[in-house]
Amino acid sequence: MAFSRAVAPAAPPGADDLTAAMVGIGMNFAATAAAEPNIEDTLLFASIEAMDRDNLRVLAVLVTWFGVHAPWVNADRLTKLVSDNKSSRVKALWSALARWQSGDRRFARLAKVYSGQPVDLLAAGTEFQIKRHGQDPRFAASSLRVPGNVLRDRGADVLAPEELAKRHHAYHRRVMFGPSYRADMWSVLEMVPSLSAAELARKTYGSFATAWHVRRDFKLLFSAGQLSGRRPPRARR
Repeated sequence: MAFSRAVAPAAPPGADDLTAAMVGIGMNFAATAAAEPNIEDTLLFASIEAMDRDNLRVLAVLVTWFGVHAPWVNADRLTKLVSDNKSSRVKALWSALARWQSGDRRFARLAKVYSGQPVDLLAAGTEFQIKRHGQDPRFAASSLRVPGNVLRDRGADVLAPEELAKRHHAYHRRVMFGPSYRADMWSVLEMVPSLSAAELARKTYGSFATAWHVRRDFKLLFSAGQLSGRRPPRARR
């Protein structure tokens, strides 16, 4: 059977699973963390919860998280996920966040996913609140109008990069290798070294070619004695 590359999860998570995933990538909600949740999947579903279900608590923590951890987000995959999403409010949010992080050119395409009129965050009263409290500076001149008194921004709401790197193995590898499919694949192979190239690609949403090369390199280092304690991957395709 020909390899078919996955772009997004087959189904969205339930409310409890989403909360656990958000905790798993370093958002400090009162819940048990999921083990190794996919970072971009979690960001997308958190933004849907925030924008389409008007969950301002989730939005506040999501924005704070992005301000801290954006350098280790796979911008290419996040852009694909947001581009495929049908919600104009979700697209407006990510366009605004990308513009906020405009110093990182990886987010240039994400900034263009929304091109309509600016969206009011609040269903009612946005204009009044902006006149009274000004606009949240993180969203100034962007596709999303957010009054300055709506979203709290507390560093304690998210884990620092060094703490998340201790808890989330793929994040750790992204810090080492850069935020890429390769980093995620390497992390997965370290936990399940017997995966075939196709299984590895599907699990990380990457290409078969990248998975094949990562698996080859992983096996090479094991054979060279650089990955002590790891089992070598079996020769499956």
